[in-house]
Amino acid sequence: MALEIERKFLVKANSKSWMKHASASNIRQGYLCDDIRRSVRVRINDQEAFLTIKGQSKGMSRHEYEYAIPLNDAEKLLAMCVHSIIVKTRHTLNIDGLIWEVDEFHHDNKGLIMAEVELDHVEQHVSLPEWIASEVTDDPRFYNLALCQHPYNIWVK
Repeated sequence: MALEIERKFLVKANSKSWMKHASASNIRQGYLCDDIRRSVRVRINDQEAFLTIKGQSKGMSRHEYEYAIPLNDAEKLLAMCVHSIIVKTRHTLNIDGLIWEVDEFHHDNKGLIMAEVELDHVEQHVSLPEWIASEVTDDPRFYNLALCQHPYNIWVK
């Protein structure tokens, strides 16, 4: 059983310093099941495809199972998804031995830039880079599933 432990943060809108050390990939993803207690996601990351099952979040951790699937199957599954599809560019960088993923959202979630870091345990110390604005780990509005249901560009700001 895989346990995902991650923290999520908003990125300062005017800061792009993180981009110079990052590699980028293009992601399209959607959800086949949108229950708060579990989700089933299909994701195409450039030319690779995955089916991911996640359990309900408990703080910063939850169970996660991910399986590679054929790209053609993933395209067909995306067409079956509930709600809108998330489109984003993922920038990956290594800071102090931790892998950070900075997602720049497009289309319905344009304007949102969010960073995630996966941890080995919930008490693990993380030195926050200067481009981090605020933590949103415990804010369910920032779950990707929630962004499919209620896109960022329709929020009251």
